[in-house]
Amino acid sequence: MTEEQITMNQVEALHVALQQSFSPDQNVRDPAEATIKNLKFIPGATQMLLHITEEKQVQYEVRQAAAIQLKNICRECWVERVSFSGLPLPPVDADESGAASKKPPLLLEEDKTAVKKKLVVCLLAEPDKSIRDLMAETVHCIAIHDFPTSWPDLLPLLLHAISQNADPSQALRVHNALLALRKVCKRYEYKSREQRGPLNEIVIQSFPLLLPLAQRLSGPEEHSLEGALMLKQVLKIFWSSTQFYLPSGPNNSDGTANIAPSPALANPETMQPWFDILRAALVKPLPEASEGLEPRNQPTSKEERNAWPWWKVKKWAAQIITRLFSRYGIPNYAEDEVKEFAQHFSQNVAPQFLGPICETLNLRPSGRFCTDRVVHLCLNFVDLAVELAPTYKLLKPHMDFLLYKVCFPAMCLTEEDIEEFENDPHEFVHKQNSPLSDFYDPRMSAITLVTSAVKYRGQDTMQPLLGFLTEILQRYNATEEANRNHIEKDCALLVFGSLAEVLLAKKKYAAELEGLMVSSVFPDFNSPVGFLRCRACWMVQRFSEAPWSDDGTHLRNLIQLVLQRLSDPALPVQIEASKALRYLIEVEGADVTLLPVLPQILNEYFRIMNEIGNDEVVAALQVIIDTFGEHIEPHAIALVTQLSTAFKNYVGAGEDDDDAAMAAAQCLECINTVLKGMCERPEMYRTMEPHLIPLILQILGNDGEYLEYVEFALDALTFLTYFPPQISPQLWDAFPLLYNAFDKWAFDYLMLMTPPLNNFIAKDPNHFLNATAN
Repeated sequence: MTEEQITMNQVEALHVALQQSFSPDQNVRDPAEATIKNLKFIPGATQMLLHITEEKQVQYEVRQAAAIQLKNICRECWVERVSFSGLPLPPVDADESGAASKKPPLLLEEDKTAVKKKLVVCLLAEPDKSIRDLMAETVHCIAIHDFPTSWPDLLPLLLHAISQNADPSQALRVHNALLALRKVCKRYEYKSREQRGPLNEIVIQSFPLLLPLAQRLSGPEEHSLEGALMLKQVLKIFWSSTQFYLPSGPNNSDGTANIAPSPALANPETMQPWFDILRAALVKPLPEASEGLEPRNQPTSKEERNAWPWWKVKKWAAQIITRLFSRYGIPNYAEDEVKEFAQHFSQNVAPQFLGPICETLNLRPSGRFCTDRVVHLCLNFVDLAVELAPTYKLLKPHMDFLLYKVCFPAMCLTEEDIEEFENDPHEFVHKQNSPLSDFYDPRMSAITLVTSAVKYRGQDTMQPLLGFLTEILQRYNATEEANRNHIEKDCALLVFGSLAEVLLAKKKYAAELEGLMVSSVFPDFNSPVGFLRCRACWMVQRFSEAPWSDDGTHLRNLIQLVLQRLSDPALPVQIEASKALRYLIEVEGADVTLLPVLPQILNEYFRIMNEIGNDEVVAALQVIIDTFGEHIEPHAIALVTQLSTAFKNYVGAGEDDDDAAMAAAQCLECINTVLKGMCERPEMYRTMEPHLIPLILQILGNDGEYLEYVEFALDALTFLTYFPPQISPQLWDAFPLLYNAFDKWAFDYLMLMTPPLNNFIAKDPNHFLNATAN
């Protein structure tokens, strides 16, 4: 449908439907939502949505809703959606069975042409962040399929807008053009070198415009928020263009990517202007609002500071230079074709950033603000610099400052951490165990830097660091309880534990660990400070292999202390105690103390598992079961019952709870450990089947919804069909599900399916031949 054929009555009707979708009256809201859901089937709907989105007089929520619908329709209906294997994907609004009322059609060519023609024009003029972000994402959705072949005027249109950057009145259009260009570049960010032809062409055409713009925006006279927003987008474009490969030269005559080495590799000096921009962004002072200096009006709340454009600029500058350092800064690790560039980077580029990086890290010790993300990235840069000889030579005089003034405070618990420990223990446990913390948490990057300093520069750092930590512990012990610095002691123990591998490997240090544990860790098991009790349990995990010189009394005392903490009033302490026991079990002589209280231990683990989903807790339980296998038999049925219940609770926690998902998988692995331990008593399997069969059927019978658990379910099915002399009738319900899973969604699990299939057929061929599947 052409734009001329769309009447204002149609646009107004759609506007009313979008407006009514917010109505609190369900009788009004439901028909409106049905109309919106059906938009993908109406020719011209995308043009009408775009018309509503661009109209500034329309209610904001309605404009935003129109922008969301436009994005969703373009994503779903621009081309047929297929999987990696080329099979059609179900519609986005399919129900749980994968069925939708109608298959969504592809947009008409005239609708596509009209949207592409008008979308960028609307985006360039859009002042609202939420709506322009939605428009930019729509550009991205279309560019995935149409750029550059079917959308050749996209890049010239964006570059023309960017070229107007000298005119202050064009700042909004320039920023929005940069936003759209970043979305297009992001399309190729993770592509192989052979697939980056369009990105190389973008770099060739855009970087001559972007470089002088970035040089101006990073200059000492630029302080506006508009300038910061534009500079942030330029840096993000640079990141997308360089984080995996430096851009190659012009494409081949047939349009394919030129896979010859990047011009930057042939002449590293061509990158220097960009390095100057990154350096300028890092050294730019960001005064407090109260100082009245430019750039003015820095927010005061942490959340608003983190989102402030000038801090975002520093974050992207730090991220880019750290990424380049990790790829090219250490010549020994570099690929052959980038060796020369790596040599140049390590000797000439990395050293020039040590000053700005260390100045940035000095902000907090000087009483000034710096975002966690910037600190994290700067510490990562220093971590790389410690290993590299040319940069370490420059760093060496400043290592005390970095270790004791930067890293140590960064590793200390904050007031927010303690508040969370006491009032939101589930969230505290989640953050402490999050695998993502390595990518954003300054505490983790500080720990990494300290361990790297000891690993690579131990001769310079080890003894002073141990002396610093020992002094903290001695001062703590010598201070009256009311005046003790509990946070400082916790951090000292954290550093000791982080260095466990090094300390245990050297006899002169290992011999001192017993004294450390007895004098500074044992007392904390009964400390009134919850996070110190938690740290004591964590220290056991780190130093469970420490040698004990006495008759075993210390080990027995330690086991008793950990057992007591299993029922600690603080959940984080319970979690760490349950993990600690896993390591003590394997120490010689531990079984004498643990076996008499095994039932109570199992009950404590079940209680903790009912409280929170944590895969390490379940893994610790599995070690107990494996270690005390011959003593588990009286508890086997209770174990399987509890683990099956825990699995159902964890998978019911929802897709967003990653901790619960990992704990669920660990529950199944633990069940299989129990089954393995009971294989010489197969008659017990029949008692366990009422708990296990529903679980197996649930995993195999839901069209791949529980795909991540299939391997464990097949292992359990193998145990249940192999060891008992006969297969129960209820277990045969799994047989057709096996076939269906193989046929539709789990064909790559054939090797694991073969043993139970063979068991079914070999043990009861008559049932196999005569039974019919529902």
